[in-house]
Amino acid sequence: MFNKTKRKIVFTVVLSLLALMAVTLTTIYLSNRIALRKKNEEMLQTYAERYTLEEKEFYPDGQIRPDGLPDIKPDGQDAPWNRRDDRRGKNEPAFRLSTFYSVTFSENGDVLAVDSGNKELMDEQTLIQTASDILGKRRKSGKTGSITYLVDKRDTYTLVAMIDGTIDDSNQALLIKQMLIIGSIAMAALFALSVFLANRIVEPLEENDRRQKRFVSDAGHELKTPIAVISANSELLRRETGDSEWLDNIDYENERMSDLVGQLLVLSKAQNGDLPKETVDFSKLTDGEVLPFESLAFEKGKRINSDIMPEIYIDGNQNQLRQLVSILLDNALSHGTGEQIDVSLGRERHNAVLTVSNQAEEIKAEQLSHLFERFYRADEARNESGSHYGLGLSIAKAVTEAHGGDIRADYKDGRAIFTVSLPAKKTDKN
Repeated sequence: MFNKTKRKIVFTVVLSLLALMAVTLTTIYLSNRIALRKKNEEMLQTYAERYTLEEKEFYPDGQIRPDGLPDIKPDGQDAPWNRRDDRRGKNEPAFRLSTFYSVTFSENGDVLAVDSGNKELMDEQTLIQTASDILGKRRKSGKTGSITYLVDKRDTYTLVAMIDGTIDDSNQALLIKQMLIIGSIAMAALFALSVFLANRIVEPLEENDRRQKRFVSDAGHELKTPIAVISANSELLRRETGDSEWLDNIDYENERMSDLVGQLLVLSKAQNGDLPKETVDFSKLTDGEVLPFESLAFEKGKRINSDIMPEIYIDGNQNQLRQLVSILLDNALSHGTGEQIDVSLGRERHNAVLTVSNQAEEIKAEQLSHLFERFYRADEARNESGSHYGLGLSIAKAVTEAHGGDIRADYKDGRAIFTVSLPAKKTDKN
């Protein structure tokens, strides 16, 4: 039980951290990508504003800058765009270090000019094909592969300006890779920390549970002696004084106490899980426990309808498994309101599934979660019901968990349904 609690704590912590890490990485990646795209679009806009096809044609000496403008005017003075861009803050190193491409098309679709950035990273034919594909998208701006583009339609021609983002994409990929590596190391460290914290959190609960189990076991053994003494003294008094109402009451309550102590000791043994286990034919065992209850059911005007699949084997303790089946049958027989009790045993995947159901008074959802607690009874009227002390289902749960299984209670269509799932042993036939 506590191991399951530890796993839940660790799972919750790790899942929360993974979700936080995923959100953080996604936010960083998207914000960085948006910032890079915005920067590239601004530089493309500046490039397009500077681009003048007439100036390219006017200077035949070929001294064309990568951004599409000549370095020096014929009169030897600084180009006016340099002075303008300095005032606008656009003449920055990032702009000068970036690789720009451009292809200019006429209104008829003919190529008027191609600028490969003077770096020979892309040949003219590839640039023309890329620009044609961009025009085919009929979008003013966007991104294709590592290329961010801008389409500027002018009076007599159309400019397709492009900027190469290969380095930016590589830097982004490197950033994500490094964050994943660092995040993985951090997750491993936090996983170890969460395991440590889970152990520290659950440790007091485990100690408290151990003390409770020890108390139940010790109290059970200590009570056996006074119960035996009371029984012996009652018998001696009966011999000397004869039968009396008072002695009958003493014997009755003493027997009830003896039964209660016996159940407490059984619960203690089941919770400790210290009984030997062997391969048990659970099908035969269940069938064998159903038989004596059929006669008891007949006496109460009820019947048991059983559907038991043969040759289902379990590694377990026969006595405890018999008690498990017996408790569920006795519970259905004692507290059921209908005439029919249904018992089924089958295989689901790798588990043996035992189901006992019967008609019953309504059990509320909040009561279902408490049915397996010690001394709990959903119906307070059961307080006077013979030897039922509210320990039976607690013992059933302890036996089930000691065998690595799970037990649950449901209420549906007026029927109380108890389902036990135990790990089944593989055989040649299954």
